[in-house]
Amino acid sequence: MSAPPDGKIRCDACPVLCYIKPGMSGACDRYANENGELVRVDPHILLERTVSGGGTVVPFLEGGGDWDGDLIRASNPFVTAIGAGTTYPDYKPAPFIVSSKVDGVDMVTVVTEGIYSYCGVKVKIDTDRFIGPERSLVRADGEPVGHVMTGEYGSQMLSLGGVNHLTHGGKKEGRVTCEVLMDLCNGKAVELNVDDGATLIVQAGQPPIVNGETEARMRVGCGSATIGMFAKQWHGKVDEVVVVDDHITGVLSEHQAGKMLDIRETGIRMKGRRSTPGRYFHVAQPGSGWGGTDITDPLEIVAGFNPDKAWPGMTLLMVSTTGEQHAFFRLDERLNPVETPLPADLRRSVELISENCEPALCSVLFMAGAGGSLRAGVTENPVRLTRSVKDALTTVTAGGAPVYVWPGGGITFMVDVLALPENAFGYVPTPALVAPIEFTMTLADYAALGGHLDHIRPLDDILDEESGRQVTQSPAITALRRAGA
Repeated sequence: MSAPPDGKIRCDACPVLCYIKPGMSGACDRYANENGELVRVDPHILLERTVSGGGTVVPFLEGGGDWDGDLIRASNPFVTAIGAGTTYPDYKPAPFIVSSKVDGVDMVTVVTEGIYSYCGVKVKIDTDRFIGPERSLVRADGEPVGHVMTGEYGSQMLSLGGVNHLTHGGKKEGRVTCEVLMDLCNGKAVELNVDDGATLIVQAGQPPIVNGETEARMRVGCGSATIGMFAKQWHGKVDEVVVVDDHITGVLSEHQAGKMLDIRETGIRMKGRRSTPGRYFHVAQPGSGWGGTDITDPLEIVAGFNPDKAWPGMTLLMVSTTGEQHAFFRLDERLNPVETPLPADLRRSVELISENCEPALCSVLFMAGAGGSLRAGVTENPVRLTRSVKDALTTVTAGGAPVYVWPGGGITFMVDVLALPENAFGYVPTPALVAPIEFTMTLADYAALGGHLDHIRPLDDILDEESGRQVTQSPAITALRRAGA
């Protein structure tokens, strides 16, 4: 780093290479000039884990019980990469290569903050409401930042970010994309607009807001699944049930569940395309009405009744997949359905559908590729690290949280942002996100992959540093541990 006469120093933590005045921070607000020294603004995080049965903090101790093979020692604190610094300009060893001993086994954790131009988030939105056609652009502040993916079971999916939005669009597109990614990863609410679709407010762990309406429930299942789950609740109390769903609308009397219960044929005629008995596709257009369709009157999807099978006085319950919409009808002498109050013995079945609907939430998964710069900070022969991860000799974590590593080439991983400590993500104005990543393995395996052995530091040195601070493990991770994940 050079030191110009005016007291500025040059930061080499990312490709921007800021000149920073005394008492000021760089463009990323992560590094500052303190009396001519380049310092990290945020402290280095040491993650405190808690015992699974409660909130007691477990101190970091060597040993402490039989080792079960867990490389990251789930019952102990963990040296994360949050606040550790980066390897840029890539040839440098990782900022922290930490050694410890577990029941006589020498372990190494390599800790660095990655600068990710190749990153994005996958957003799962629990709602049946129509948010926009698949492949439609998703915008923030007017700029394209991603697109609508294929819908999943009771959820709409978005893919946001990625190298093309960060680097291939205009300067504003890259900046806005970076801001959206960082806010979502740090648990903040973000407003998005879908071309030919909805306005969304999404925030990890919070209900989605679609066109100003806060979602309450995720559907219990498609219409067919709902028929199967609750057919016994309707048996003997109503002659026909139609569960309205944008994807698969269910009809009780035709459904296999109805057949098994010997429910009489009703002669109901449904619009849409019949798939298998009691299952209908595309009964209406997608929308914000009943069951994720565009209808507000459920009778719009009924084409009529076969007079050879239907009868006057026949009863019909129509209900959505969340139970939020329901209506009860009785056929008159001309077989026209007439709406009447819902009987008390059917109200409980509608309430049971709602009871079985989980709360609607937004989930945000950070996805990135750990490329050459990260791997070079671990070893002089980066491909060996990739092979070690694939061979399960090296455990990958992000801020102490478990990650899913994709199969195939490279180290492409995903992590639930709620599993990391607060404000674990930063940025550099290249633009790119900065996120923590840790590699943990035995010392013998680290030596075998050509690691930077001369840069290993004992754990005690890290714990004694005044710049570090300890935070409590995310409740999301505690829940995963309790579940045995």
